[in-house]
Amino acid sequence: MTIDSKYQVPTVAIHTNMFERAVRSVARVNGMPRARAVFVPQPVMGKSPKELRAYVDGNDPITGKPVMQEVIEGLTRPFDAEDLAKVVYERTTPRVVEPASEEDLHQLFLENNWTDKLPIILPTEERVAEMLRHTSHKPDEVVGRMRPTLFREFWEYTVEKVAVNAVMAGARPEYFPVILAIAASGISGRGSSTSSPAAMCVVNGPVRHELNMNCGTGALGPYNHANATIGRAYALLSQNLQGGSEPGLTYLGSQGNNYAYNCITFAENEERSPWEPLHVSHGFPQSASTVSLFSGCRHTSFTLGLREAHWKDHVRNMLRGMDPREHPTFVLDPITARLFIDRGGFVKKDDLIDWVYNNACMPAGEYWDYQLIQNYIYPRATYGEEPYASMLATRPDELVHMFTRDEIEVVVVGGETNGYWRIFGANYGKTVSVDDWR
Repeated sequence: MTIDSKYQVPTVAIHTNMFERAVRSVARVNGMPRARAVFVPQPVMGKSPKELRAYVDGNDPITGKPVMQEVIEGLTRPFDAEDLAKVVYERTTPRVVEPASEEDLHQLFLENNWTDKLPIILPTEERVAEMLRHTSHKPDEVVGRMRPTLFREFWEYTVEKVAVNAVMAGARPEYFPVILAIAASGISGRGSSTSSPAAMCVVNGPVRHELNMNCGTGALGPYNHANATIGRAYALLSQNLQGGSEPGLTYLGSQGNNYAYNCITFAENEERSPWEPLHVSHGFPQSASTVSLFSGCRHTSFTLGLREAHWKDHVRNMLRGMDPREHPTFVLDPITARLFIDRGGFVKKDDLIDWVYNNACMPAGEYWDYQLIQNYIYPRATYGEEPYASMLATRPDELVHMFTRDEIEVVVVGGETNGYWRIFGANYGKTVSVDDWR
């Protein structure tokens, strides 16, 4: 669209037919509803050159016209007045809805995709006002901006809009500064990618105890009101304040992700951790209350404890089981954190991170053959970005690092009922002050 509209170079985009609704929607919200697009069948992955050639020589599955005929027409037919007409796209939702019965209002929210399809607390003016009393910030103050993908424009949202979603999630008013801090991050808990990402939210500092958050037994599960509803508020505000999250239109996760219901929200067990907390690792004083946001949460490696003889091999195997595009976040029960000290001598968290960096390795040929590495890292290597450019020049049988050191994170959480632990594929985004939103 940029090539066509800004540089006046005729352009036709070719997509697979599964993305037809999303393509039309993205073009519309970017002011080019009649952008030239041609479609071929899905899937492309795993198809032979002969099969792919047949796609090009065949018909567009949406229009039924020959693909190449549409390409030629798109490149040669000039835009008309309707093509170039200015499009105004409304990037907001109504502040209030018409009065109705409680049952009808629930149905209205459901039909408008303003919920996660679970029952909500209706956001009445009184409930929203009570939520707003727990921050010093004005209702019309802009909190942040968010979008589901890089191909859509940001939506901007206010303190009041965040409060509405906090009420819907069932959050108590005293949780509101944490929810505002999450919203201020701009990191969506409803990111739209065919890879079906979710988000993770780690709370640190005194606010954990103020809100009686769970950092012990069952912290990642559905057993604590603050953990559950803060995470659900994060999910709902992401869905509603970024312009929607509708499958096939603004959400394209092929399989979907159950983590997205409450964005894996928990407090770190700072008191039982042998290392500095997550927020201190990212430059905050221990006395600060913060939230740290991670994106891309899709998979985990999981095991029990650290065996004396082969623990290094076991951890390497867990790391090798991950896609190297996804960053490893070690989520350790305090028992396991202390085992890493006993077995590995990792007195500091940085010692463990150094070991992981140096041991998460694979042959360069295997690394560059991963599809996500081809999609996202290989182009950066060809542009000369380090360390990827040097890795690309490495012999296929030579070992390379799966991750950069700054992509590795460690969080301690759990109730010490056993030394189970996991590695999340979770990409650290940022840490935001809760105190700034009180």
